[in-house]
Amino acid sequence: MSGLVVGFLIGLTGVGGGSLMTPILVLVFGVHPASAVGTDLLFAAATKIVGTGIHGWKGTIDWKIVRNLAIGSVPASALTLYFISGVDHTAQSKMLTLILGVVLVIVAIVLIFRPLIVRLSLNIQRERAPLTAAQRAVATAVLGLTLGVMVTASSVGAGAMGVTILLILYPFLKLSDLVGSDIVHAVPLTLIAGAGYWYLGEVKPLMLGALLLGSIPGVIAGSLLAPRLPDHYLRPALAAVLAAAGLKMLF
Repeated sequence: MSGLVVGFLIGLTGVGGGSLMTPILVLVFGVHPASAVGTDLLFAAATKIVGTGIHGWKGTIDWKIVRNLAIGSVPASALTLYFISGVDHTAQSKMLTLILGVVLVIVAIVLIFRPLIVRLSLNIQRERAPLTAAQRAVATAVLGLTLGVMVTASSVGAGAMGVTILLILYPFLKLSDLVGSDIVHAVPLTLIAGAGYWYLGEVKPLMLGALLLGSIPGVIAGSLLAPRLPDHYLRPALAAVLAAAGLKMLF
């Protein structure tokens, strides 16, 4: 049922499952944060592989963006896993709960103010010399590094944070190309991070299977309903839920 609800919301809003699924596993089912993050990373990898196939078929992928993101995110994910593996179980729970709470609140703020953030950034860019290709490549790699740490430690942020910054860095590209590139990049990131948690024994295969079983019809139903519901209602409602979950984890 949780997979069905989260799948429906993914199809409806386009926000990644990590933002929704990990808090549910921790707060509702009482799953250890490391197990919730690890299971959700592989849940995200499976759903994004399907998304990659769709965007590949449509031709809405910029492979240079994918490459530059991966240059930063893959080593950052490996280093984050190495750090987490060296923390004892009790401290690990407290650390990941804190990180997850902070990231959820940040994602909620970004969701609420995304149009304003992008608009202000573009106004500033118009008053300055445009970024060179090399500067964009470096900035994209830094974004990848940030996402690598954030997603590996919390399974949250790749969609909401990644697409928002890409909109600022690549205002001349279509949104569909940026979303497609972000989804494709998330596949190796979530697979590597999820495999690391599996190695640490922090993935629950039966729970993962149940989540995927529920999410597939949910995504289809949400995608069909999405065009009928205005974004300016959905985004604040979803942001409020994420902020509440984040604050619950922090306090």
